[in-house]
Amino acid sequence: MNHNKNLESGELSCKLQAIATVVYDAVQGCEGETVALLALLRQLEQLHREIRDGVFQESLPVNRRQLYSLLKDIESEGGWPYIERMRLQAFLANLPQDASPENSREVLESDRSFAD
Repeated sequence: MNHNKNLESGELSCKLQAIATVVYDAVQGCEGETVALLALLRQLEQLHREIRDGVFQESLPVNRRQLYSLLKDIESEGGWPYIERMRLQAFLANLPQDASPENSREVLESDRSFAD
């Protein structure tokens, strides 16, 4: 049985590597194209949401032993997956210096994440 688990883990690892390769290829194809990169980030966020709210939630532990095992794995393998959004403040920091300060302030004040 342990052999099967190692085989399944190896297959998953290969699939994850293939996904990463496709994403990196897409990133290279979009390099310098902000709107295309934004579309890629949106797609990745959507996939994350669909997996998390669908099959992941359905697979959550049903007893304490399984919960302990999951928590132990989360702790040892790098924590909870999270897709962080860039804060508008950081985005504006990359604007050219000749951008109007009044406009920057208006945008910051309308950004919900600015107050965080």
